[in-house]
Amino acid sequence: MSEGEFATVAHIHRPQGRRGEVAVELYTDFPERFQAGSRVWLWMDGQPRRDMELQDAWPHKGGVILKFAGVDSISDAEKLSGWEIQIPATERVALEGSAVYVSDLVGCKVVERGVELGTIEAVDDRVGTPVLMVKTPQGELLIPFATEICRVVDTERKVVEVELPEGLLELNKRGLSADVAD
Repeated sequence: MSEGEFATVAHIHRPQGRRGEVAVELYTDFPERFQAGSRVWLWMDGQPRRDMELQDAWPHKGGVILKFAGVDSISDAEKLSGWEIQIPATERVALEGSAVYVSDLVGCKVVERGVELGTIEAVDDRVGTPVLMVKTPQGELLIPFATEICRVVDTERKVVEVELPEGLLELNKRGLSADVAD
């Protein structure tokens, strides 16, 4: 499978415990996918992808602790720090309604009234309404990912049709720092 055929669902931070367990940060809304006997792939840039079997999984302090088959010591677990946990994109949970995977938005063209504005490079979903970070010829354009603005989201065609509110382009050009007084 090629790189685009995998989806990252977690990131391994560090060893946890003495028997090869690792603490991971979840990038999925479906932690139930981590079950004993399931298979995942570990990936790190510059390294070959590794097929791994989960031996056990349990929640811990907002994240998850995973135990992989064949990883039986702290030193084995240390070698996994920094690796991404991936699954084949075809194994992602089907979403309901108009929900989309954030990773599917990256690379989509943003179009307003038939005019291409740019391409989505990233999505900032850390706080409140997610924000599309769109690369345009004029620089970066930040667009809230809200149904009132993003009228058509077609990840199959890799297109997001928007209806920008009045003043959004000017606000992006000016930057928010111009509005803040010391």
